[in-house]
Amino acid sequence: MNPIDKRREYAARQAVYYRNYRRARDRAFVRLAQAYPDHYKELFEEERARDEANGKTWLDITGATANDFDISIPTHGEDLSPGSEKTHRNQQDQSNVGGEE
Repeated sequence: MNPIDKRREYAARQAVYYRNYRRARDRAFVRLAQAYPDHYKELFEEERARDEANGKTWLDITGATANDFDISIPTHGEDLSPGSEKTHRNQQDQSNVGGEE
Protein backbone atom coordinates (compact mmCIF):
# COMPACT_ATOMS: atom_id res chain seq x y z
CA MET A 1 0.00 0.00 0.00
CA ASN A 2 1.49 3.34 -0.99
CA PRO A 3 1.79 6.25 1.48
CA ILE A 4 -1.10 8.21 -0.02
CA ASP A 5 -3.49 5.28 0.34
CA LYS A 6 -2.30 4.77 3.93
CA ARG A 7 -3.01 8.42 4.74
CA ARG A 8 -6.45 8.21 3.16
CA GLU A 9 -7.28 5.05 5.10
CA TYR A 10 -6.11 6.64 8.34
CA ALA A 11 -8.06 9.84 7.62
CA ALA A 12 -11.20 7.82 6.87
CA ARG A 13 -10.87 5.88 10.15
CA GLN A 14 -10.28 9.09 12.05
CA ALA A 15 -13.30 10.77 10.42
CA VAL A 16 -15.56 7.83 11.34
CA TYR A 17 -14.29 7.82 14.93
CA TYR A 18 -14.80 11.58 15.27
CA ARG A 19 -18.27 11.43 13.73
CA ASN A 20 -19.35 8.70 16.15
CA TYR A 21 -17.82 10.58 19.08
CA ARG A 22 -19.64 13.80 18.13
CA ARG A 23 -22.98 11.99 17.71
CA ALA A 24 -22.75 10.47 21.19
CA ARG A 25 -21.50 13.73 22.68
CA ASP A 26 -24.27 15.77 21.07
CA ARG A 27 -26.91 13.35 22.31
CA ALA A 28 -25.45 13.59 25.82
CA PHE A 29 -25.63 17.40 25.62
CA VAL A 30 -29.28 17.19 24.60
CA ARG A 31 -30.05 14.91 27.54
CA LEU A 32 -28.22 17.24 29.95
CA ALA A 33 -30.05 20.26 28.53
CA GLN A 34 -33.37 18.49 29.06
CA ALA A 35 -32.45 17.45 32.59
CA TYR A 36 -31.13 20.89 33.60
CA PRO A 37 -32.64 23.41 31.15
CA ASP A 38 -32.03 26.57 33.20
CA HIS A 39 -28.42 25.72 34.02
CA TYR A 40 -27.75 24.69 30.42
CA LYS A 41 -29.13 27.98 29.06
CA GLU A 42 -27.03 29.94 31.54
CA LEU A 43 -23.83 28.11 30.60
CA PHE A 44 -24.62 28.31 26.90
CA GLU A 45 -25.11 32.09 27.04
CA GLU A 46 -21.87 32.49 29.03
CA GLU A 47 -19.92 30.54 26.42
CA ARG A 48 -21.54 32.43 23.54
CA ALA A 49 -20.67 35.77 25.16
CA ARG A 50 -17.10 34.57 25.80
CA ASP A 51 -16.68 33.59 22.13
CA GLU A 52 -18.02 36.96 20.98
CA ALA A 53 -15.78 38.84 23.42
CA ASN A 54 -12.71 36.89 22.27
CA GLY A 55 -13.56 37.30 18.59
CA LYS A 56 -13.91 33.56 18.00
CA THR A 57 -17.38 33.52 16.48
CA TRP A 58 -17.51 32.74 12.77
CA LEU A 59 -18.28 35.66 10.49
CA ASP A 60 -18.99 33.55 7.40
CA ILE A 61 -18.94 29.98 6.10
CA THR A 62 -15.16 30.04 5.55
CA GLY A 63 -14.64 30.08 9.29
CA ALA A 64 -13.25 33.62 9.33
CA THR A 65 -13.32 35.18 12.80
CA ALA A 66 -12.74 38.66 14.14
CA ASN A 67 -9.28 37.47 15.24
CA ASP A 68 -8.39 36.95 11.57
CA PHE A 69 -8.67 40.70 11.09
CA ASP A 70 -7.05 41.67 14.39
CA ILE A 71 -3.93 43.76 13.92
CA SER A 72 -3.04 43.63 17.63
CA ILE A 73 -3.53 47.28 18.51
CA PRO A 74 -3.12 47.67 22.27
CA THR A 75 -6.41 48.47 23.96
CA HIS A 76 -7.36 49.12 27.56
CA GLY A 77 -3.74 49.25 28.68
CA GLU A 78 -2.70 45.89 27.28
CA ASP A 79 1.02 45.26 27.55
CA LEU A 80 2.33 43.98 24.22
CA SER A 81 5.95 43.68 25.23
CA PRO A 82 7.55 40.52 23.79
CA GLY A 83 7.24 38.55 27.03
CA SER A 84 3.61 39.41 27.70
CA GLU A 85 2.60 38.83 24.08
CA LYS A 86 4.12 35.35 24.20
CA THR A 87 2.32 34.55 27.44
CA HIS A 88 -0.98 35.84 26.05
CA ARG A 89 -0.53 33.84 22.84
CA ASN A 90 0.22 30.66 24.81
CA GLN A 91 -2.92 31.09 26.87
CA GLN A 92 -5.01 31.48 23.70
CA ASP A 93 -3.45 28.36 22.16
CA GLN A 94 -4.63 26.22 25.04
CA SER A 95 -7.95 24.80 23.98
CA ASN A 96 -10.75 23.29 25.95
CA VAL A 97 -11.69 20.39 23.73
CA GLY A 98 -15.26 19.30 24.23
CA GLY A 99 -16.03 22.09 26.65
CA GLU A 100 -14.95 20.06 29.68
CA GLU A 101 -13.16 21.86 32.44
